[in-house]
Amino acid sequence: MSIADCRKIDFPKIHDPRGNLTFVESQRHIPFEIKRVYYLYDIPGGETRAGHAHKKLQQVLIAIAGSFDVLLDDGKEKKRVRLDRPFWGLYIHPLTWRVLQNFSSGSVCLSIVSEFYAESDYFREYDEFLQAVGVQNK
Repeated sequence: MSIADCRKIDFPKIHDPRGNLTFVESQRHIPFEIKRVYYLYDIPGGETRAGHAHKKLQQVLIAIAGSFDVLLDDGKEKKRVRLDRPFWGLYIHPLTWRVLQNFSSGSVCLSIVSEFYAESDYFREYDEFLQAVGVQNK
């Protein structure tokens, strides 16, 4: 897989003059069974989050409030994706290094994932990640 396989997902948006509603359903809008949901908030200006890859975990990130950038890296190619709408998600497949940055004030990042938490599923060192995907660090 490559970062070309990471993609934006448009979720249903129900318009209503009282406020819009968006929903997501496991294995319908989210391309996997949901095992865990968590969210990032109160992120100080200039901070970055993530900075890791997963061995098996699939993930969808949503900017529930505000905006942020997601830097994707498969070891060969890099891509920046801006998330700034609560009805868009970004699907990230396993073996993709990700860094979240440029959070706007008051932003909230919702993360929907395919696995229960397991530290053993993480690549936290970039060189170890590159070795796993068969790329020599330059």
